[in-house]
Amino acid sequence: MLEIIYSDDALVVVNKPTGLLSVPGRGPDKQDCLYHRMLEQFPDALMVHRLDMDTSGLVLFARTPEAQRNLSMQFEKREISKTYIAVVEGVIEKKVGMVDFPMRKDMAHSLPPRHVVDCVRGKKALTEWKVLERTETTTRVALFPQTGRSHQLRVHMECIGFPIVGDPIYGTPAERLMLHAQSLEFRHPETGEPIRLECPAPF
Repeated sequence: MLEIIYSDDALVVVNKPTGLLSVPGRGPDKQDCLYHRMLEQFPDALMVHRLDMDTSGLVLFARTPEAQRNLSMQFEKREISKTYIAVVEGVIEKKVGMVDFPMRKDMAHSLPPRHVVDCVRGKKALTEWKVLERTETTTRVALFPQTGRSHQLRVHMECIGFPIVGDPIYGTPAERLMLHAQSLEFRHPETGEPIRLECPAPF
């Protein structure tokens, strides 16, 4: 059973485990996914956004077409705030920073899917970060994506020299990718009331 963080008649927020696709992929071996599991508990669940397979944390679903349109528009207008927790390789000396590198999909690599920084053809991608804790070899950071590009946080941290621990594409594979969507802030699609939900990182 999935861990439900919040639910009402308009929406559901769930804690996606690492290693689970958000939506089905190509082929019969990629049909097990968060969306299909959600339909077993909430037959009216509608996708609003997704997380990478290796990323854990909060995913928001709508329960009516009207709520889906409203929440999707909030994402499109960047009115939804997201906070991720990550552990990266290396020690970051600065306390806060910003990565402003355009990105695009790297069509030269189909498996695994990769994205790259491209200042000419890439789409705008902006990530703010804040150091939370340091060890001798790693840094725990809070990441605040201001745009929603695929693999944005993973690519941005790798391109400034601090790949996320356990990243099988942009870093060194390990037991899991140390990236977790910890909080979401948005307006309720029916009442307009602000909602802030949290799910602490399991690492």
